[in-house]
Amino acid sequence: MSHALVIGGSGMLAGASLRLAGSHDRVTVIGRNQAKLNRLAARDARIHPVSADYCREEAFRAALRASLDEHGPWALVVAWIHSQEERVLAMVSEERKRLAGSPWSLFHVLGSSSNLDEIERDMIELHGCDYHQVQLGFVIEGGRSRWLTHAEISGGVIHAIRTGAKRHLVGTLTPWSMRP
Repeated sequence: MSHALVIGGSGMLAGASLRLAGSHDRVTVIGRNQAKLNRLAARDARIHPVSADYCREEAFRAALRASLDEHGPWALVVAWIHSQEERVLAMVSEERKRLAGSPWSLFHVLGSSSNLDEIERDMIELHGCDYHQVQLGFVIEGGRSRWLTHAEISGGVIHAIRTGAKRHLVGTLTPWSMRP
């Protein structure tokens, strides 16, 4: 049974969560907004919504543990984390480690101003993990710039997963002076 976990998967990554449901038996989607999670789960029975805030460590860890206990180990984790990345990813790794076995992949979604080299260099050891980075840039159209749409973000994350790229940029980061 193939199980994926998407942290922050009910908003801009909702499309990616749905596409992952097409290739996994189970997709646990963790988010803070119960209404968004319910709408997403109503679109595919393979999506299992979990309302939890990673800033509340005990509750978040319990949500991770329940996901693993109910559906088995995650083969794939997609994580969009705004703060406390190292602590949150450490919790994911620690809970996943409890179920020894097959390796897993993490696709870490990062903002346009993130320093990928620094993040990777400072990353804690993620037990049995194949680590990937997906950086979100912006789009230039007709001499003007804009942020990526949710569909573009989800498509970019899925593309990174399909290709197995260690680093994937969605959109562009140049010229930086055009950043919206």
